[in-house]
Amino acid sequence: MAKTNNQQHIGISVVIPAYNAAKSIVRAVDSVLAQTRRPDEIIVVDDGSTDETAQRIKQYGSQVRYIYQENAGPSVARNKGIEAAKNKWIAFLDADDQWLPERLGLQFALLARNEHLVWVTGNFYRCLCDRDIRKPDVKPALAAKALAQQEYFDDFFRTSLPHGCGWTGTMLIRKEILQEAGMFQPELHIAEDTDLWFRIACRRPQIGYVTEPLAVYHMTTASSLMQKHRRLRFQSGLIEQQLQFASEHGRLDAFKPYVGRAVSSYIRGLLFENRPDEIRRLLDRFGELLTRRFKIIIRLLLVFPRATAILCHCISKVVRTLNLRKQAVRRPGQITKSSQGQPFRTDYESD
Repeated sequence: MAKTNNQQHIGISVVIPAYNAAKSIVRAVDSVLAQTRRPDEIIVVDDGSTDETAQRIKQYGSQVRYIYQENAGPSVARNKGIEAAKNKWIAFLDADDQWLPERLGLQFALLARNEHLVWVTGNFYRCLCDRDIRKPDVKPALAAKALAQQEYFDDFFRTSLPHGCGWTGTMLIRKEILQEAGMFQPELHIAEDTDLWFRIACRRPQIGYVTEPLAVYHMTTASSLMQKHRRLRFQSGLIEQQLQFASEHGRLDAFKPYVGRAVSSYIRGLLFENRPDEIRRLLDRFGELLTRRFKIIIRLLLVFPRATAILCHCISKVVRTLNLRKQAVRRPGQITKSSQGQPFRTDYESD
């Protein structure tokens, strides 16, 4: 792709954190090398892998910068990659996901047409590849309608897309903006990406969006059981921090509906797990963010929580059997990697 004068300044570094990713890292790196607009740099940060991740990366020679660190988590790995990057723009990819060939090319062109933007994201496929299910996060026509004849949303928090617009694997952001927002919080191991997007959006609300899928999110990578069971306690505190931050930056009114949708989504997921006490705590803690109708329905469903959980699983099974889902959604109870880009989004909520 030939560069126009407006595109000359767009140098792109790709940051890929990897931990015991020997089985998938080649697919990820190959998808970056296959871009129609090749990046200027590829950085893989090995977060203390004990498998053959290093050998897989080193076979690429000078095409990939390999950085090793003792195991410290994805936030620290991404931050190390950002700091090491030589270019003004940073793109992210996890070691078990992949890009489609036009990912950078389409975003590259969008930024050239909208030079005021400092970050851009886009649509992607959710893939349950073991079941041969691959569906877009948002139907392109619906995404185009939400954009209202623009190539960007005026406010990250006010987008009308069903699950927001902030998946890590399709983010392309100016390095200085990441630094301005404070980078990824090292202590976070869940929702570390959405927390950073939130801090950027409080300062820089406009975000570009490509309606066509740009990447594939592989949803069937095993995750830690500990993380799954810590999610409620951890994210409740994080949401309270974010509400305070939004208030300090004059963005509370825009943020409240956004986080309210996220909390209600998580509560619906807890219904499947028959966790009524945790649901009640969330209703008490974040009730002001939820609609009156939603709170009434949930409290009625909690009268017989075990029956509600059984009913949710039965409905889910029927919907899966008849293939009525609009998206690729995991089976109830399946332990997989956390849903990136959607805080509180569950593995098996109804769409």
